[in-house]
Amino acid sequence: MSDNSFGRLFRVTTWGESHGPAIGCVIDGCPPRLKLSEEDIQPWLDRRRPGQSRFTTQRREADRVKILSGVFEGQTTGTPISLLIENTDQRSRDYGEIAQRYRPGHADIAYDLKYGIRDYRGGGRSSARETAMRVAAGAVARVVLRELVGKHLTIRGALTSIGSLSIERERWDWGEIERNPFWCPDAEILPQWSAELDRVRKSGSSIGATLEVVAEGVPAGLGEPVYGKLDAELASALMGINGAKGVEIGEGFHAAQLRGEDNADPMYPAEGDAKVPTFASNHAGGILGGISTSQPLVARMAMKPTSSILIPVPSVDRTGAPVEVQTKGRHDPCIGVRAVPVAEAMVACTVVDHLLRHHAQCGW
Repeated sequence: MSDNSFGRLFRVTTWGESHGPAIGCVIDGCPPRLKLSEEDIQPWLDRRRPGQSRFTTQRREADRVKILSGVFEGQTTGTPISLLIENTDQRSRDYGEIAQRYRPGHADIAYDLKYGIRDYRGGGRSSARETAMRVAAGAVARVVLRELVGKHLTIRGALTSIGSLSIERERWDWGEIERNPFWCPDAEILPQWSAELDRVRKSGSSIGATLEVVAEGVPAGLGEPVYGKLDAELASALMGINGAKGVEIGEGFHAAQLRGEDNADPMYPAEGDAKVPTFASNHAGGILGGISTSQPLVARMAMKPTSSILIPVPSVDRTGAPVEVQTKGRHDPCIGVRAVPVAEAMVACTVVDHLLRHHAQCGW
């Protein structure tokens, strides 16, 4: 299978399946002499780890990361960093009934049509289990960003809607996202979200969600003007997350409803020693012409409902015969909840890749 890697100078390759012995990734291009340990990575994995509330899959994985290469005496060496997480709570028997059946909404039929074989245990390579390694790679990317840019660069994500229930933006509180299991910045909507997810979960169904990632402190000048635009590669990175069905930067689709003067971000002279002008708004999401402006990068994405549901859905088996598929096992009623740390990680990896590319061309 090709295309298991993303990034150019900061290049991440992931490997492994949902019910295999382990999953892992190799990070190539990390600068040398940066302090890095498993303790720098583990907290970010803990944020994504399954089984932490009744609103996520009850699969119990510790997700303990091991550094196998690329670090010596607590510092990166400039050689490939290999990370590994062992799978410890597989229940492959849950998937025996769908070994010859295609689950609607899943990649089952697509993998069979392409390769003529598929690992049906939890979806194999197409499982969201693979995203744990993206989070691990994102943790390494954050170490690089902290060293090269500073602690003022922050990348934070939040869930903004579950189904038709959306947050009120005037109540947005970044501090709130660490106090609830939804990464929700609006405390008042939490009871509605909890009740809705309980209804969905008890009915054996699932529901979609939207989330937003904001990167503040990103230097100006990152991205390429034609091919390799920063917004294009952010969108690609986020669309590569399992279950993502839409991505927008800044105003996104809402920009199509605006007039030019409303969508433009007015600029005023720089304040103090600043090298860039002051922007009165950020409809562009921090990117103009594919290049960062030092404004906050703002990306939003839509996550589909989890395809694994207990409600029977018509499908076909490998012979083409009609069947009904009811997916048993342990599944997230809303994959958007655990997608927030994954989206943050993909933004971190994309930003650090462009940072290294920018300095390779334009110097430090």
